[in-house]
Amino acid sequence: MQDDISGWSEWDQNFKAIEEISSPSELHGLLTGIVCVSQAPTRDEWEQILSTLEVLEIHPEALAILTDESEDIANALSDDELDYLPLLPDDTHSLAERVQALADWCAGVVLGFGLAAGHLRAEEHELIEHLQDVAAVEFDESDDDEEGEESYQELYEFVRLIPVSLSMGRKKVEVSETPLLQLHLGKSNSQANADSTNVVEMFTPHRPS
Repeated sequence: MQDDISGWSEWDQNFKAIEEISSPSELHGLLTGIVCVSQAPTRDEWEQILSTLEVLEIHPEALAILTDESEDIANALSDDELDYLPLLPDDTHSLAERVQALADWCAGVVLGFGLAAGHLRAEEHELIEHLQDVAAVEFDESDDDEEGEESYQELYEFVRLIPVSLSMGRKKVEVSETPLLQLHLGKSNSQANADSTNVVEMFTPHRPS
């Protein structure tokens, strides 16, 4: 199955039980959003990031997966081949599942980017809004046909390389310098905390309940 090749099966096995994360795809998006801004987080930094998100228990094997994937994504985002791929279930899953996973991934990118960046460059507002729009997509049973499949593929290709654009031209900072870990370590002043919170609130997708 393609799920085994892409890594989805491994991620689903290791991360689907984390209640604070909607799905493995959202976690992959979160990782991607962070790496758009920062150097790839180390194992220890992932523990701190997850603690910030109130994920307090995670197996060592899962931490190793996050650490390795961070390096892979950092390389993909800096590669001229433009071969970055979101982590999503393959087409053996229902279209409804795949649409939800894509929405989760978009929401994760927005959250990770907002937490790590603390600010947006002028040209990034529209990109974030595109991700926000896809994150709010609702699947209807009437969409479960060939036209729906085509629409899903169009959405996928539309958002797939947005992280490359968000990453482009940025000088990647150390993870410890991001608002995310400054909040965790209590190093930032109250205004920096407020700025980071405002970015996250402003660009957190309005997900359907």
